[in-house]
Amino acid sequence: MKIDLKPDCKYALLVPTSMGIRITPTNGQPVHCGGTFVMQATSAETNVASVAAYLGLPVKVLTTFVKGSPIAQLIKDNLRSRRMDYEGVEVAQGGPWGYRHQINIADSGFGSRGPRVWNDRAGEVGRTLNVKDFDLDRIFGREGVQIVHLSGLIGALSPETSAFCLELARAAKRYGTKISFDLNYRASFWKGREQELSAIFAEIASVADILVGNEEDFQLCLGVQGPEAGGKDIKAKIEGFKGMIERVKKAFPNAQTYGTTLREVEDANNHLWGALLAAGDAWHVVEPRKITVLDRIGGGDGFVGGMLYAILKGWEPEKWIQFGWATGALATTMLVDYALPADEEQVWSVWKGNARVQR
Repeated sequence: MKIDLKPDCKYALLVPTSMGIRITPTNGQPVHCGGTFVMQATSAETNVASVAAYLGLPVKVLTTFVKGSPIAQLIKDNLRSRRMDYEGVEVAQGGPWGYRHQINIADSGFGSRGPRVWNDRAGEVGRTLNVKDFDLDRIFGREGVQIVHLSGLIGALSPETSAFCLELARAAKRYGTKISFDLNYRASFWKGREQELSAIFAEIASVADILVGNEEDFQLCLGVQGPEAGGKDIKAKIEGFKGMIERVKKAFPNAQTYGTTLREVEDANNHLWGALLAAGDAWHVVEPRKITVLDRIGGGDGFVGGMLYAILKGWEPEKWIQFGWATGALATTMLVDYALPADEEQVWSVWKGNARVQR
């Protein structure tokens, strides 16, 4: 099976996103202990897009910036360094209490101490993302896009971003662009908007070609019953997840691919990492395998990014899940929130478990 992609497009992958910064203590220390911090530009959606961008496919980011902000400049420079084109309006700050880019304050955890994340999104400029600021006919029609990747984080960020994602999905469908949708449920985003967001997410899911989520996402975003309890038996757990995805397929049959990751946490630095993929009528499973984790944030995005890259390359579905598993595992070995593959060979070495030195 292959997903039939639109030919002759300027961009292989397009992602709408709200860019921000993450600050992380050095040496795996907790945030409350203070000391030295490292700052990076980040967003879940560009985490996904990084795999394709670093491996040479053309990627575009739709976002918005605070006009004149040094953080906005840092973000633009970072996107350029990650080989991504970007487009977005400049929004006036409006004084010290006006708009700014989101701040993600997180440590990596260590051993028995799990990581902790504190999101500070007050005044987030990304909440102003609006369809009127982008020429969708130019982007999808004249430029052309093979896959647009939508995230539930942006879909639920504000009424404006919800409408923006919905219009992106409609435009993509109109122009023959394939739609990838990672549900990414966040309870704090949905509070007080449950009925509105359920309808929007259901419409996007109904036209999506690639649908990704975990058990919480499918239940709380789309109202699909989760997996039956499988206890500690991994094969029973996998069968439970297959049952859940079968229910998703029945409720949202347009998609050609449905995926979920499987993770068991032994401690902050040792995880069992697996994945499950339904492509057409075929199942592809990677039973959880042990990986060593430097920083877990971005592993799920890395999986989606690798899977989309494999689809864009026209590979067979068995390689979609393998490459996605490996890019997800690769992302957890890096202090940034995304995978930076040197080349495809490096990713396949991760899949094969070959960590020997290469000279």
